Amino acid sequence: MAAGAQFEATIGAIAEAGTWNERVQLIRAVPANYGVAQHPAIYAAVAERVYVPHLTPDFAYIHWREEYDLPAVVTAYDLAHMLTDGFSDVNVDSLAAVIADEPSTVRIFRLLLGFTTQEFAASTVPIAAALEVPALTNGVVKSMENGRPAPKNAATLAATVVDRAIRGELFPTPEGEVRSKIDKPDTAKGWESVREFAENGVPFPVFLHQRHYGGAFSQLLDATSSLCGDIVEDAVEALFTENGIKFIRTGPANHEVIERQFGLTVKPAPDFIVHDANGGLRAMLECKQANDGGTARDKAARFAALRGESVRLGGVPLFAVLAGLGWRRTGDTLGPVVRDTDGRVFTVQTLAEMLEVEPFPGLRTKNA
Repeated sequence: MAAGAQFEATIGAIAEAGTWNERVQLIRAVPANYGVAQHPAIYAAVAERVYVPHLTPDFAYIHWREEYDLPAVVTAYDLAHMLTDGFSDVNVDSLAAVIADEPSTVRIFRLLLGFTTQEFAASTVPIAAALEVPALTNGVVKSMENGRPAPKNAATLAATVVDRAIRGELFPTPEGEVRSKIDKPDTAKGWESVREFAENGVPFPVFLHQRHYGGAFSQLLDATSSLCGDIVEDAVEALFTENGIKFIRTGPANHEVIERQFGLTVKPAPDFIVHDANGGLRAMLECKQANDGGTARDKAARFAALRGESVRLGGVPLFAVLAGLGWRRTGDTLGPVVRDTDGRVFTVQTLAEMLEVEPFPGLRTKNA
């Protein structure tokens, strides 16, 4: 059989394998049937044919938080607009009075600056030192934005930050090819720009331009990034629990205990340890989400380390559960993971099929 035909036959056989266990065996046979130089192309082709179609566009969804709902911003905006007479009465004393009476308006003034709550809190540090008052913490800023009364001196401190920032005096003039966050359409001319936009509205192209450089939902995505990873791990935990699989979900609090208990040397321990009724290690599972190829490439290296641990422990099966479009780049991301796991790669959508792969059939105690 010609080399090209043999290559295609191998890929086809792996893709059309009748069971997951058969697929694993065929992938494990690749090193014996092909030279090392051919391995990357084979694993990448397998990844493209078998696994990429199951990677769903999770970029289309976000984890919502009530604090990002529009009504909260509208209410605070209406107060800020009314109490400053359309952003005309905006000296420090006036701003301080507004914030003291209606702390939720801090959200509007902060958004005008383009700061996160953490950045706004950090901006109060140098001014607080000069005024000899406590700086605002991230928690205090969030508390004020939620309408809770401002601590003593907090309103004056916040007002001073807003005033100096809008006037371009809060931070030194930047050097090099950077811009101040104030150099944007609604604050480019200070309060004058704010008043213009408040009176005439934001032109739609300007609104879209903000999305262009700010990114739609970017702050919400940053704030909920840990929840994205939790979706995958939560799905694995639910599957194992429903089927009576004995497992340990690892974390910083139990890594050292697990490493000692199961004789692991890889650090940190895999996301999940699967064991039998006698406490014997039966499988290792790692969850990874990546929305761009570079991130996926970096995370793929983790599976090489886990593969070494799997071999050291006598061939303990290694599983991967992946999410995110970054894994669609097969050459240096998904392909190596297929190699290192012998094809035991799943997504949230195909997770239930994992129970067909050894050692899970013999470990199920429910729904068997």
